[in-house]
Amino acid sequence: MDLFEYQARQEAETSKPLAERMRPTHLEQFVGQSHIVGHGTLIRNAIESDRIFSMIFWGPPGCGKTTLARIIASQTHAHFVQFSAVLAGIKQIRAVIEEAKNKRSLKRQKTILFVDEIHRFNKAQQDAFLQHVETGLITLIGATTENPSFEVIPALISRCRVITLKPLSSENIRTILERALRDRDNGLGGSNCKFTEEAMVYLADIADGDVRTALNGLETAAALTISESIQAETPHKTVEITLEAVTSAMQKKALMYAKNGEAHFNLISAFHKSMRGSDPDASIYWLTRMLASGEDPFYIIRRMVRFASEDIGNADPQALDIALNAMEAFKFLGSPEGELAIVQAAVYLASAPKSNSVYMADKAVHKEISTTGALPVPLHIRNAPTALMKGLGYGRDYKYAHNFEDAYTPQEYLPEKLQGRKYYHPADRGYEKIIKMYLEKLATNISRDNKCSPRLG
Repeated sequence: MDLFEYQARQEAETSKPLAERMRPTHLEQFVGQSHIVGHGTLIRNAIESDRIFSMIFWGPPGCGKTTLARIIASQTHAHFVQFSAVLAGIKQIRAVIEEAKNKRSLKRQKTILFVDEIHRFNKAQQDAFLQHVETGLITLIGATTENPSFEVIPALISRCRVITLKPLSSENIRTILERALRDRDNGLGGSNCKFTEEAMVYLADIADGDVRTALNGLETAAALTISESIQAETPHKTVEITLEAVTSAMQKKALMYAKNGEAHFNLISAFHKSMRGSDPDASIYWLTRMLASGEDPFYIIRRMVRFASEDIGNADPQALDIALNAMEAFKFLGSPEGELAIVQAAVYLASAPKSNSVYMADKAVHKEISTTGALPVPLHIRNAPTALMKGLGYGRDYKYAHNFEDAYTPQEYLPEKLQGRKYYHPADRGYEKIIKMYLEKLATNISRDNKCSPRLG
């Protein structure tokens, strides 16, 4: 390497983002994830003994998936190949397979293939690995932020061990930030910068477990602070990175959210369960989290309309109207003004009396039909538009309810085989309590007054 090539390489290294320069190269530098890389753990033993097996690293952004794969690469005697599923395709996969065959036949060397963002491969691309992982030609290490259960084909998951990584704690983030401020070779040790305590605490917290976000924020805040120091003609003094500099660098905390990933399902589940649990505060929180993260408001409203029938039902028949009105209000106003109508509806649904009686009745009837099949309609409630049908007994002895007191008279409406079945059991809450009283009086054939009627109650 001549002098010019050496200088070019040095410049390329220093031009890398701080997060890339501070990436650990061995396990002793790796911060966090002690449950998988601590002494005596499966992954650590596999790395130290160079017995790497196929695995999928699953965890949020910036938790160390790629770093851990690179540490494996630096400590294994196997041939290591890395590519991103965003850029690679079947052609690149086939090239890796051919190279792996050559390495094994000529040098008796194993091949470890690291695929970043493996969830971006389609089914055909993932299928291309199967046989070669099965035969041991390649050892596959995949990294994904998405739940492998949804994004990786079952056949591939069954051939790999899923390793779950956790978001780094604020203490872990702080350790890495302090290391970056001290490091004179790869970090900011030569910049005369130091954090105020409140700035350090804020950045460690707002990173939300993502070390890349934290280091990017540190680098930007340091650049802003140094620039201000130069303008103030105090470049040689130690400069403090203040809370104002950090908030300016971070602008706004980006909420981690993938509309088709696990976070999507976890948040809507939390929202639904909070409303079901009659907690309006938690309901507003999870709703706002979804809206702030870019979730489709109509998806949320559709879930709320379903909730109004499934979890409230006739305990408060107005709940369904409230949910539908929120949809119309949002259509009319749009975002962000219309979002308040969604919040209002969510508070109402969370605060309303709950009953799943309609939902359970629907499930019971579906089960009944799947068991008993298409039972015949009783003759007396069949339609009889022709003389032939009337002659066969269609509609005979049918009692027209409005011809009787209170528009009610006992008669059977279910198929003969199911007579006496009860599917709907009103709860003792909200408006369903009135419905229950009314139906009980009908069942016992007790004379009723108008205040018992659900239409007037």
